[in-house]
Amino acid sequence: MPHISYSELKQWTECTWRHKLLYVDRVESFQGNEHTSFGTAVHETIEQMLIGNVSDPYECFNKKFNELLEGLDLLDSNLANTMRQEVIGIFEAVVPSLDDYFSDRGGWSLMAAEQALKEPVTESKIGGYDFKGFIDLVVKDGQGHYHVIDWKTCSWGWNARKKNDSVFTRQLVYYKYYYSKKFGLNPRAISTHFGLIKRTAKKDRIELFRVTSGERKTKNSLDFLDKALYNITNKRYIKNRLSCKYCPFYETAHCP
Repeated sequence: MPHISYSELKQWTECTWRHKLLYVDRVESFQGNEHTSFGTAVHETIEQMLIGNVSDPYECFNKKFNELLEGLDLLDSNLANTMRQEVIGIFEAVVPSLDDYFSDRGGWSLMAAEQALKEPVTESKIGGYDFKGFIDLVVKDGQGHYHVIDWKTCSWGWNARKKNDSVFTRQLVYYKYYYSKKFGLNPRAISTHFGLIKRTAKKDRIELFRVTSGERKTKNSLDFLDKALYNITNKRYIKNRLSCKYCPFYETAHCP
């Protein structure tokens, strides 16, 4: 069955023509860099650490980081070595940050790390699609309330504008909605949060903050998903010239 993910929807939001090149024409583009390699290695290490699969998180990180770096066409060795130093202190901060964040809720217990989602999009007029995704972390607090958390690696943090950006926060809305469907939970029993993992910060290496995901925001997000599926199905592709600056297809044969 065809599926759509948040990352695909984000590409469609930014430029429907880029979405066509990536997901319809399957044109190869961005293959990653030191920053994406760092983020992936940190994510995987935290996942394995929380489920108790690693005794030395830095050994796990370096193994994955080196593996990803080997796949890059261009490598900035100085930046990669700097990142190996900047990661020190992050993994020790994960559990204490969660403990502190949920201290007034009676603590927390792990429900899932890298929770897979593949749920039918029955809310759209366009049938035959699944929503696919992976939730970084789901915990339950001491009061029985669920919390969906998505980790984001960054340099020093996010400003207020980015923390409230609808394009970013929509990801958590979808995760909460389809997690509640998968497990038959009341959406009101689930809250959503981002967890910032700060690579260059000197303190507060982990910052957790709540993102609103109530009924109105959920409806707006599902309406947006329906709109996207309608236009994708009807092959409506328009170039968004405001998104050209960092696009891998800019001024290429695919988007002259």
